Amino acid sequence: MPDGGGGHRAQQAQPIRQFILKTHSRCNLACTYCYLYAGPDRTWRDRPRRPAPAVTARTAERIAEHVAAHRLPEVAVVLHGGEPLLAGAAALAADVDLIRRTVPAEVHASVQTNATLLTREAVTTLRDARIRVGVSLDGGRSAHNAARVDHAGRPGWPAAARGLRLLAAHAPEAYAGVLCVVDLRADPVEVYESLLAFAPPAIDLLLPHGNWTAPPPGLPAPPADPAPYGRWLTTVFDRWWQAGRRRTRVRLFEECVALLLGVPAATERLGLQPFTAVVVETDGSVEQVDSLKSAYEGAAATGMDVFRHSFDDVLAHPGVAARQAGRAALGAACLACPLVTVCGGGHYAHRYLAGEGFRNPSVYCADLAYLIRHIGARLAAAAGAGPGGHAPRETVP
Repeated sequence: MPDGGGGHRAQQAQPIRQFILKTHSRCNLACTYCYLYAGPDRTWRDRPRRPAPAVTARTAERIAEHVAAHRLPEVAVVLHGGEPLLAGAAALAADVDLIRRTVPAEVHASVQTNATLLTREAVTTLRDARIRVGVSLDGGRSAHNAARVDHAGRPGWPAAARGLRLLAAHAPEAYAGVLCVVDLRADPVEVYESLLAFAPPAIDLLLPHGNWTAPPPGLPAPPADPAPYGRWLTTVFDRWWQAGRRRTRVRLFEECVALLLGVPAATERLGLQPFTAVVVETDGSVEQVDSLKSAYEGAAATGMDVFRHSFDDVLAHPGVAARQAGRAALGAACLACPLVTVCGGGHYAHRYLAGEGFRNPSVYCADLAYLIRHIGARLAAAAGAGPGGHAPRETVP
């Protein structure tokens, strides 16, 4: 089995600060591009649908142990799936209450949902439990969400749109934002503006999970357009950047701007900051993040669980250590690139090549370079670069 970057150790392991808890291992939708249920990893089939009470209790104790050992003032707990609301909003609220009563730190709780099960009662329950709600949506129109269907092939859009409108109208303080996977077939500005209709406080634009062995749609790109995803994203960036009034945050763009200005950005997609998140599955297994499952069967596995292992044990796992190793986890091509401090090699899962592991540039290397240089040029122009367009070194690598 290809390694996850074994042998690359961070100089000093950073404590885990984000705990992604699987509250349901199944989903009521069957999105055609889903890397989890339609990808190469099938381990979800053997896991219980819901964690037993003992799993939730032991997870809370392990988080508390980790917080105390590292004197963390706060941690993030993300309720995930599958579709977490299949467990019921009341059950999610009870899980968070147990964790908050157990963990000696501030717990920032959120849930990531497809919104199809959001009712007025569910929204109220989550808001009252101080659980922020993020919604996965591929655009603000039914045509954008054609791939998001249920198991009978029926569109999930009507229920998702209804749930999202309920959230925005009745619990704006709990509304975390929208995740949107980039689709090259859709007009970028149309997608962005359609999402604005749902008044999201933030938008995350995600590149489809793929790698060198299983490339994402549209890659490898033809020579006439070597960076189709970069061009798609820069089109949205210009619309967002040039708006007279900033109506939402776009996290990918903000992270890129911060890194170009030399400000560390806590992100999995860009930069060289140590990655500090783990997943607890419904059976108590501790894994790396789900995106790795797009690479091969078992790519996210650690062989550890909350009953036998502490989260400090997890930090010593070679794959987890590689995610914290920064430059040491990168190959020669990335280390020689002037954009490395901003790009950071791109998303770890997107670097995979069968037989070689993850020490490769991102399959989106050309796209990320196109986006970073484009944003750098906009920053330079805003900072008043000279007529030749040359930006200060600290602005554009």
